[in-house]
Amino acid sequence: MDIQQAASALLTAERSKQPIEPFTSSTDISVDDAYHIQLLQIKEKLKEAELVGMKVGLTSEVMQKMFNVDTPDFGHILSTMVYENNSTISKSQFIQPKVEFEIAFLLKEDLKGPNVTVEQVLQATKAIAPAIEIIDSRIMDWKFKFEDTVADNGSSAGAIIGTPSDLPSFEELANIPIVVKKNGEVVDQGVSSAVMGNPAKAIAWLANMLSEYDISLKAGQFILAGAITAAVFFEVNDEFEIDFGKYGQLKVRFTD
Repeated sequence: MDIQQAASALLTAERSKQPIEPFTSSTDISVDDAYHIQLLQIKEKLKEAELVGMKVGLTSEVMQKMFNVDTPDFGHILSTMVYENNSTISKSQFIQPKVEFEIAFLLKEDLKGPNVTVEQVLQATKAIAPAIEIIDSRIMDWKFKFEDTVADNGSSAGAIIGTPSDLPSFEELANIPIVVKKNGEVVDQGVSSAVMGNPAKAIAWLANMLSEYDISLKAGQFILAGAITAAVFFEVNDEFEIDFGKYGQLKVRFTD
């Protein structure tokens, strides 16, 4: 597989809003190939943006079942992808977007694997914040295998980060409730333990996985720990309100 050609194809798909067929439908591609395709795209994008965070994807059973996988993945979040709470965002900049609802970890210390523990994650975390991730697939009709979404930056397309709160205990991190409202109606509910039993475990997984590519998490970055509930498609004029209990609320509206 020509990883440079694959990276270019995904970049073109994103710019043109014309999704491509999954790589796995026509060629052999390893997970390592897929991560190198992702990294080539990020290298190109960093010419015009800054790396501000990372995302862990496919950390909950509901999301793994949705995409028929059994292991997490990761992606990069750039400065051009970040929005404020209560934003109004144009749907037209995406291809086939969905939203996910997550806990963000804001780091005060670097984390570099291998062998990063949950205790080290908590030591390195300054605060947590409620978050919405906008995901979008540059692969046609979301019909992909794990290697395709890895190559496609973990299907990440945007992040809305709420007001930070003091880091709770490890036990409380696993018991943050969320209620998802779409256009004023409750459409889902969940608890943060859906993310690998505790979202701090997802951050440790990420730090250790990144070490295989000589990448470390940096102080000042935020890390999305993974979706607590199922991803939701949205259309023009849809509005979401997400209640994370005492950890805050998020609101976003999509226009054309």
